[in-house]
Amino acid sequence: MSRDLRPPVDILHYEIVQEQASALGRMGRTLEQALTRLREFDAAHALPEVPASMQAARRKLVMEAGQALWMLVVQRESSGLRDSRHIMRTYNVPAEVQRCMGLVPAPSKPTST
Repeated sequence: MSRDLRPPVDILHYEIVQEQASALGRMGRTLEQALTRLREFDAAHALPEVPASMQAARRKLVMEAGQALWMLVVQRESSGLRDSRHIMRTYNVPAEVQRCMGLVPAPSKPTST
């Protein structure tokens, strides 16, 4: 029977670091997925001008990617990783997504019938 002789504080610290790494991985994958959806939308609608009917759908994708970016940046900063330039380069985050990072989407207007 093997017994862990490390102090409980060390074991707790190890568990916390593992969870931080896991959370960073999940948030990184969420950002990748959001950016992929945005890029696929842009590829499918590669027009010089996006029609007004599609602008709202695209804006929603940009906002979703901005939210995912914000969550990843905040998680990294809470883990002591303060420089976000690495994320922007690694994930090739468009400037428009960076600009809306952390913005709260406006509530949708109720439709009248």
